[in-house]
Amino acid sequence: IRTITQTKYTHIEPLQMSYKIEPLPDSFAGLGEGPHWDEARQSLYYVDIEAGGLLRYDFQQDKVYKAKIEGEPLAGFVLPIEGRPQEFAVGCGRRVEIVQWDGVSPTAKVVRQLFQVQPLLEKNRLNDAKTDPRGRFFGGTMRYIGDEFEFRHGELYKWEGGQTSVVKGDVGISNGLAWDEKAKKFYYIDTTDYEVKSYDYDFETGVASNPKVVFNLRKTSPKDHLLPDGLTIDTDGNLYVATFNGATIYKVNPNTGKVLLEIKFPTKQITSSAFGGPNLDILYVTTAAKFDQPSPAGTTYKVTGLNATGYPGYNLKI
Repeated sequence: IRTITQTKYTHIEPLQMSYKIEPLPDSFAGLGEGPHWDEARQSLYYVDIEAGGLLRYDFQQDKVYKAKIEGEPLAGFVLPIEGRPQEFAVGCGRRVEIVQWDGVSPTAKVVRQLFQVQPLLEKNRLNDAKTDPRGRFFGGTMRYIGDEFEFRHGELYKWEGGQTSVVKGDVGISNGLAWDEKAKKFYYIDTTDYEVKSYDYDFETGVASNPKVVFNLRKTSPKDHLLPDGLTIDTDGNLYVATFNGATIYKVNPNTGKVLLEIKFPTKQITSSAFGGPNLDILYVTTAAKFDQPSPAGTTYKVTGLNATGYPGYNLKI
């Protein structure tokens, strides 16, 4: 019995205790979001949504560069464009703009508009977006002015080859997205549903079907419900669910709904995460400093020692 207990103990202890959380230098964003690991540049790109800000953490230099997009108060996400090293797709309000940035300068410029959604819904804005492994755009909207839990006027979109289509309507806050090619799955979070859904996903056609809840963050009392935000996945197919009011990223097995690990942070509003680094084994985590959250709110972190690897971000094909 003693041997079995010891074996279990040594197996479980590293799982719970081995990771290390460190802040990135000068990485503050008031509403940090959309972390995207660019493998070619060994850089983490992310946004400061309500400042219209683009940020790039350079791994080799261990330094963060920040830029303001000229004339744009909002930046919902930043996605590198395939074959155009200084161009990015950025969510500016309900428009997806092509923005030019050299990754160093303090200003970035809008070059042209890629597409627009919900032109008449002035109280909405684009929120989280990602590129699927084939280069398609997926992203959605949320109520920006007023109660986003009351007004479910958001939608989730796919953009491919110049065509925009609605993947899902009746969305409150369109948020985390992830794909698993091995399992042929797409994962999606609408924060106002307090859950993570999986879809069967056809990677050849980009069609998502058969939604199913794989992780429920509701508590006994509605005021205690955890708010799922951004999402990423590791090469074992486990999900990493950021919680906007929970100071935690939950590592979840989507096949069982079981929490495998709780990654705890010294601030409350955890917005998203992405694996990166030369070996894709560092989890980069964005946070927010909304509603007068005290320091270190808004800091961007790196988590090491997770014994997991992820995938780099995918460039958008236009």
